[in-house]
This record gives sequence, C-alpha cells and structure tokens, in this order.
Amino acid sequence: MSWQIPTLIEQDIKNGKAQYRTFQTGNGGQSILPVPSNSYVVIFGYDFSPAGGGIKVQSSSPPTPAILNDQKIRFFETQQISFYTGTDFYPFIHHADVKTTSIVLSTNAGNPEDEVTTFVLFTEEIDNSPIARQVYITSSNDVAITVGLILQVDDPVQSAIPVTDTTPNQLTFGGSGQVINVQTTYSQGGTQPTFIQPSLKDYDKYSLPALPANVENQVFAGPDAVNGLIDPTNYLNSLGVDFNRQAACNYYLCLHYAVYNKTVPEQRG
Repeated sequence: MSWQIPTLIEQDIKNGKAQYRTFQTGNGGQSILPVPSNSYVVIFGYDFSPAGGGIKVQSSSPPTPAILNDQKIRFFETQQISFYTGTDFYPFIHHADVKTTSIVLSTNAGNPEDEVTTFVLFTEEIDNSPIARQVYITSSNDVAITVGLILQVDDPVQSAIPVTDTTPNQLTFGGSGQVINVQTTYSQGGTQPTFIQPSLKDYDKYSLPALPANVENQVFAGPDAVNGLIDPTNYLNSLGVDFNRQAACNYYLCLHYAVYNKTVPEQRG
C-alpha cells in the first residue's frame, strides 16, 4: 500500500496555509511528535521499517523440511504502531514477513568411500522493507507515538456465536457451531484491555461468557514485557547488547504531516 498527500492538504501547502513536515523516529519504542502552540497537525501517512532486520536464524534438518519456529525471530513478526493525541487513540498492527532460504548440503569425512550425509540448512530473517500507510490523524496536542513487538495472546475465551439479528445463519458465524475467540488479550495478567467480539455493544444478546473488567471494541496490545507490547530495543537487549547497537536490527518510522499555524477549525473534513 502507498500513500499520497490528500488533495486539500496539498492545496493548502501550495497556497502557504500549511507547511509540509516529516518526523522520523526509531530504536526506542516511545516518541513524542511536538505540536507548536496555537497550531495543529494533520498526519496523512507514514513509512515503517520493522525491527528485526539484520538478524538471521539458522537451523538444519533432514531433507524433509521442518517447520521453523524460532522465538527469537517470531517476536518481530507482529509489530504495532499507535498514536495518542490526548483525545483519540489510533493503533495499527503490522505483520512483518519472514524470508526463508534453504541450501542442500552433503558432507563426508573426505574419503570417497565414506557414506555421504545430506541435510538442509535453513535461514530465516525478517523482511524489514518499508511499509507505507495512508492515515488521517489531526491533533492540536503533542502526539505520543508507541512502537512495540507482540509475540502471542493470553489464553483467549472461546464460544460459539448464536443466531441474532446481527449474526444471521449462513451469512455469518451465527449458528455455525464453530468455537471462535470472543475475548482476546495481548498481555499477561489481565491488566490490559481485552478485545471483545463480535461486538461490545449489546454484548448480552450473544449469550457469551461474562465480560472482564477492562474491555475494548478494537484489538491492540498494551505494554507488557512478556508477550508484548515490548519495546524493540528492550527485546534486542535480551538477545545481546550487540544487536541493539546494529542499526539494521532497529525499526524506523517516518511520519508525513502538515502543520497549520492556527487553531483547529470546527470543520476538518
């Protein structure tokens, strides 16, 4: 996906009503985009290079390929960016692809009469090619930017969805009998919000398990050092200090936004 400057914002920049700016951050998972006094910003796109590049995991197996499941690199496969304006919260979850290559190797002791041993050498690495995304986030306050890694979810609560006016039979999972996640939390200990499905609104009509104390109608991870959300540099340090020092291992995020040197109008589109 790519992004472009919205037409009206581009016109404002050309007419001198707004100024185009970039804000590039990376490494540590917490940054603040400053917004000048008596001004507001409109963030309309970003380029995100996921953390984990430059880290390669190797394993070998017999000729039949084995499923690779190395936790060191799996922590980089799901990464979240979120923006908090003081009034609104915007989370974005990205999957980072894993590039896998394999080489078939044969060895013996150097004697042509010895038996040849054949094995496959697998190499995994995160594809940290930049991800472009179009957004539209307006704020007159400084914007908190949080980036983190997510490994897995806590034990989700599962249930079948009954037939209701919003989950009709044959068109939705209502009445299908399939047991699906209805409460999912992306952290340990239940201190973070639990994502509720199919809807937090009128939840009672679905005859599902009771709601926990802290719930949300959309999915995102909160700070947690076990399963995520974990600061990329925090996790890199756990692998060894040299990983944190390598620029290729860290994430980079570049925001594209416009600054308006006036207060926010009532109508912003």
